[in-house]
Amino acid sequence: MNMVEKDDLVFLREAISNKSYNLLKQIRVIETDDDKRKNKKKKEKEKTLEERFENSMSKVTEKDNMKKVRMLLPTKTENGIIEQRLIEESNDEDSNEEHDAEDNNMEIESSLLDGKEDVNKKPVSMIDLLACRKEVLRSKRLKIGLLSSTLLETPETRCENFKTLLELMEENDPEVYITVRKLATVSLLEVFKDLLPSYQIHQIPQDVKLKKETFALQNYETTLLRYYRSYLQKLERMCNVLRRKKGDARQIKEQEIELGKLAVTCMCDLIVTNTYFNYSVNIANFLLPLLDNKHETVRQEVLKCFSHIFKTDKRAELSLKIVRKLNQYIKLKAHSVHSEVISVLLSLRIKDVNLDKEKEEEAKEKKLMSHKQRILALSKRERKKDKNLEKVEKELRETKAEENKQSKQKLLTEITSVVFTIYFRILKQAPNSKILSICLEGLAKFAHCLNLDFYQDLVTVIDKLMEEGNLSLKDQLHCIQCVFTILSGQGSALNLDPYRFYAHLYKNLFSIHCGRTHSETEILIKILLQALINRRKRITQSRVVAFIKRANILLDTDCSSGDGFYQAELEEPECCNAHCTALWELAALQRHYHSTVQKMAKNIAWGVPPTGEGSLSPEIAKLTPEELYTEFDPTGVVFKPAVPIPKKRRSSKKATTTHHQFINSEFKEYINTINNTELFANGYIDFYKDLQ
Repeated sequence: MNMVEKDDLVFLREAISNKSYNLLKQIRVIETDDDKRKNKKKKEKEKTLEERFENSMSKVTEKDNMKKVRMLLPTKTENGIIEQRLIEESNDEDSNEEHDAEDNNMEIESSLLDGKEDVNKKPVSMIDLLACRKEVLRSKRLKIGLLSSTLLETPETRCENFKTLLELMEENDPEVYITVRKLATVSLLEVFKDLLPSYQIHQIPQDVKLKKETFALQNYETTLLRYYRSYLQKLERMCNVLRRKKGDARQIKEQEIELGKLAVTCMCDLIVTNTYFNYSVNIANFLLPLLDNKHETVRQEVLKCFSHIFKTDKRAELSLKIVRKLNQYIKLKAHSVHSEVISVLLSLRIKDVNLDKEKEEEAKEKKLMSHKQRILALSKRERKKDKNLEKVEKELRETKAEENKQSKQKLLTEITSVVFTIYFRILKQAPNSKILSICLEGLAKFAHCLNLDFYQDLVTVIDKLMEEGNLSLKDQLHCIQCVFTILSGQGSALNLDPYRFYAHLYKNLFSIHCGRTHSETEILIKILLQALINRRKRITQSRVVAFIKRANILLDTDCSSGDGFYQAELEEPECCNAHCTALWELAALQRHYHSTVQKMAKNIAWGVPPTGEGSLSPEIAKLTPEELYTEFDPTGVVFKPAVPIPKKRRSSKKATTTHHQFINSEFKEYINTINNTELFANGYIDFYKDLQ
């Protein structure tokens, strides 16, 4: 019993408790020689139904001495079919009396005619039942494999195998239907992935004459498409258990829910493999609401599917349809959706989209066309006209050569417009929703694609959200990143001072842990690059020093500038007096356990020399901060380069206990009273005065 799987034991327990013994009819027990002899003798004793009937009738006739027997309709009960007979006297004189007393003289004899007359049959063990189920599954699995393999070998002549496999997707045997349906569904998935072409199948009108080969191919593709549609319909019916409406209190078995999840996986696999085959839009529309399903595994499966489509869709047509449908769904649900519905937009490849460039291209095209028309209308000399026309035609041909690229760019532009429509509506109508964080992350990623007309309004809205103080640390970092992303691109032309966002960043630095396990670290690196490195010519030195203590004066411990002392706890970077401190951290970092950190600290302490002592190797010097963060990632518990094991120190002399001796007894008394609180009354100690 230890070898039996847990799921099979649960099944057997339920089958026995529910008296579901359909499999018992299919059990074939291996018989020994003694069992065969016994069964043979038993079979010889048993007779056919007709023989038993005749024998019983003859016995009744002999016993009752020439009595008439009339057969009645049988009665079906739980134990089988009960045969009824009426025995009548053959004497004519007493016939009338017998008819009057018909009910009193009736005799009923019973016999089970359904093969269950042997009530005391030996009970079947759980192991036998399990073995029978395993044998049935093996037979079904063999059948499915044979149908699938022969179908893949010669699909044109074996299309009828689709029908049998589709029927197996609706297996009704209660003991094995879950497993058989799964096997048939997955097998058909692999078959369709191998057989479906990369192009769409179109129906050719019947009145069109075709060659014999073309006609055969057309018939095969039509048949393939018909069975593919039936397969998708069955998958949708399996998925319906996951799309229950409100108020539906039906009890759904866990096995059926697992079947629905399998169907979702199959549909996702089909649309990823055959993105632009027939019914791909239908599949996408069906899967889209499942991004908001209550089952997390379903949401993650659909998120993975759509993310792959957004990243690999070269034509951008299906991506646009999905984004439009998402916009409608989010609006219909009043922004009360799971985060996956919004986070899927982060996979869109719209980084190179420039919404302002479209107007420039339209103006250029109009200019070329007007130039061509002017040459045709005003030129008088044919040679000059032909020359000018050839030049203009060449430019037009170059424009048409990029027609596919231009059409894709237009689709991406429209996708970007819909995405920003979703983000702006969330900022305006649902600023306190759970999807605001994903919205801010998307704005931070795609802010450079926005029109210049919306920059000022977006910065104002983000600043208002920051001032309200209801955002989490990660959301605040996304807001800051969004603003600096805007200012790093076309927004650099704006007359906007981001000092408020420098203050927000400076205030949140104390709350950020630089460990790899914290997702805020990567965001912080990008913000520091945008705010300090890329904008180094537009910020004051005091602001730079306040953030990273990078001015040369901080490396000189003998002099300082500014009045007062450094106040790191202040939230204003311009007022913390960072010039009054030094980079004491470099002394500790030069003794760091990681050799690369030691080299970087020494390089900074020596004034960042390009060559000579203290300089960095070219392999390290050419890496950006983001690349350094990725290159020396310690999450795999492996250091690069390897950190040497600390050497054990062995002392040659035995440690001896020493006793402190005081030459001056007064100093000893002073040491004993050092914990006196009166000495610290003024906040400091004048040792010379106290010693006197």
